[in-house]
Amino acid sequence: MNTLGIVLALLGAVLAALMAGIGSAIAVGMGGQAAAGVVTEDPGKFGKVLILQLLPGTQGIYGLLIAFITLTQIGVIGGGGAEVTFAKGLLYFAACLPMAIVGYYSAVSQAKASVGSIGVVAKRPEQFGKAMLFPIMVETYAIFALLISILAITGVGNLNI
Repeated sequence: MNTLGIVLALLGAVLAALMAGIGSAIAVGMGGQAAAGVVTEDPGKFGKVLILQLLPGTQGIYGLLIAFITLTQIGVIGGGGAEVTFAKGLLYFAACLPMAIVGYYSAVSQAKASVGSIGVVAKRPEQFGKAMLFPIMVETYAIFALLISILAITGVGNLNI
């Protein structure tokens, strides 16, 4: 039995969850530091800065979703014990990479935008809606990576190799 295929697929799933999760953990921490400073000065801004802090946490969720989809496809979750050839395992691994790599970097980049937006809210709370747009623009690229990984994983599952 060829186990290298399933190892590669598992490695892809783990990397998607791990890298996106690490990026989100770093990012939410950065946002939390900035938010805590604002709340120290004005506790009434808690809700607004909390939203901005949490925005970069979505990449971790996306990475976890990609890991679950991959684990389900290869039969690790839900049983079935699908045969994963070396070629198919390598394709699953590659399909998880967009979420792993973009998930990490977009989370950290989104944190920087969120920290800046928290600064906007600190000085001009009425500009909260505009301030939210800056980190949301970075989120777009995490969503693109999520979609390409989902499409690729689903496509690999339909191949007979």
